[in-house]
Amino acid sequence: MTVRSIIMNFVLQEDLNFLLTNRIPRRTLTRFIGWFSRIEQPLVRDMSLRVWGFFADLDLSDAKRSRFKSIHDCFTRALKDGARPIDMNPDILVSPCDAIVGASGVVTNGQVLQVKGFRYALDDLLGDADHAATFRNGCYVTLRLTSSMYHRFHAPHDCTVTQVSHFPGDTWNVNPVTLKRIERVFCKNERAVIRTTLSGTRHAVTLVPVAAILVAGIRLRFLDIPLRSPASDRQTFSCDAPLRKGEEMGWFEHGSTIILLAPEGFSLCDDVREGVTIRAGQPLLRNTNPR
Repeated sequence: MTVRSIIMNFVLQEDLNFLLTNRIPRRTLTRFIGWFSRIEQPLVRDMSLRVWGFFADLDLSDAKRSRFKSIHDCFTRALKDGARPIDMNPDILVSPCDAIVGASGVVTNGQVLQVKGFRYALDDLLGDADHAATFRNGCYVTLRLTSSMYHRFHAPHDCTVTQVSHFPGDTWNVNPVTLKRIERVFCKNERAVIRTTLSGTRHAVTLVPVAAILVAGIRLRFLDIPLRSPASDRQTFSCDAPLRKGEEMGWFEHGSTIILLAPEGFSLCDDVREGVTIRAGQPLLRNTNPR
């Protein structure tokens, strides 16, 4: 057994992992990492990237650039053209990001699963009961981005972004260990609720990027402000931002989670199930009622 595997087995023990990533000053550490990750001193950058690569399966072979100014520059890297082919079938919603599929299925009584045994209410997540009602009998997919993954996210279909609401909040880890122990994590953490209308239809699809520990902000291409969470109130921004399928929407400052919500008439594509790794542009949901 290698030194790396011994260390990883130790760190990944559930109790220790939970303590190391949650029972610490989460907001303070997140602000520190946000500052530290932007340091462009070559020695700090190179050592940090080596440590990151030791603990994560970091693959930069599809990155547009091979050299980075800082860890943050690497976190938010762009990919080579064509690295994520987009399924252009008009009846398909594609994955907005590279991710591991978490809980998914049909919205039941206004609730969805965090993990087996833990449910949460959509109106709690979205902060709006009328908005949540849009997805009655609809479906949802939870997409978890790990730290080594590509951190940008893209439009799942041709659409228009009509509104963004930013909710300040906590920075609980969103890994499986935490999701099994802390209820309503996604409703407690900082998040953005991105409302879209699919082009050529009246279908509403909503994406909810959720921040987590070490994730100090969410950036959106069509809003000229960073969405960050000190201790401010909820902010809502009206938008009229048309996006093509696969076009970049924004990025996380690190890894986290996106919850995608679609109305009744959509269903999971055949290969989408919990634990599967999916890439941006691959089929995620199928529209069985395209009108």
